[in-house]
Amino acid sequence: MPTVSIVVPTYERRESLARLLAAIAVQTHPAQDLELIIVDDGSRDGTREWLGSQTLPFPSRVIAQEHGGAGAARNRGVAAATGALIVFFDDDVVPEPTAVAAHVAAHVARHDAVVIGPMLAPSQWRRPAWIRWEEDRLLDQYRALEAGAYACTPRQFFTANASLSRAAFLAAGGFDAAFRRAEDVELGYRLRARGATFVYEPRARVVHYPTRTFASWRGTPYQYGRGDVAMDREKGHEALGLAFLEFRSRHPLSRALARWCVGRRLAFVAVTLALRGLVRAGDAVGERHVTGRALSALFHLLYWQGVADALGGRERVWRSLAATRAA
Repeated sequence: MPTVSIVVPTYERRESLARLLAAIAVQTHPAQDLELIIVDDGSRDGTREWLGSQTLPFPSRVIAQEHGGAGAARNRGVAAATGALIVFFDDDVVPEPTAVAAHVAAHVARHDAVVIGPMLAPSQWRRPAWIRWEEDRLLDQYRALEAGAYACTPRQFFTANASLSRAAFLAAGGFDAAFRRAEDVELGYRLRARGATFVYEPRARVVHYPTRTFASWRGTPYQYGRGDVAMDREKGHEALGLAFLEFRSRHPLSRALARWCVGRRLAFVAVTLALRGLVRAGDAVGERHVTGRALSALFHLLYWQGVADALGGRERVWRSLAATRAA
């Protein structure tokens, strides 16, 4: 079996990092074949000092850097790793005891694999509506992958729970640290161009404990939109083209709101404020259906505003959409 380096970037999440370390310590994969590398991405909450007092049943190393983002932190971790196989975990997940062993088994079966494991929702943990919405969207993807509705692709390369060979990572050039969102998907496209095969492994399970505020959640789709434009213009990746193709499959109300509001400041502000209020109200009373619809519309609207701002205006968005439809 290959030696395994578990690489974890962390930033000011000492409590959730403690859960992760406890779970890593009881993995069923042989301890003599494991090492753990934690990269502290400029935390100011005492994370580095606390890590110095922890012990694990296999070699571990803590690397500190100035705050540069998760992609830069993972690059530092892989550079210091000695294992032939890299397993990425985020600091807010708890892997099941057999998670690392499941990653390794998938690579033994297919040596060119990039393996993605599921991030599952905790059974007893209170979280807001926008976190539950994300969980539901991920579950939809996992069900489709398991049913064979579509193949696993770079778009599912979420490095909260993923693995690949160290050689493949280095050959592809690692993460582009200029991307602060979707840096894993961007790397996934480069890995695929070099012949990697993406594999969904449902047995490599982790439980995910995200703690994002609503403001942080709202920033994500906007950044995804800008990131997809950057991937298209700078890297030649297909993410933006796929978004244009998929626009037609979105809910009619989401499409209408995007066409009406994107690039029109007053309309955009008014509608996003209304949707945010609806989410807050629905979350307060536990109305999941209405809240979910509002979150979907808000995510879609924010994504396309990010695309419009990166492309240079609303007209370019809809011209590109029309050109994609014609093609």
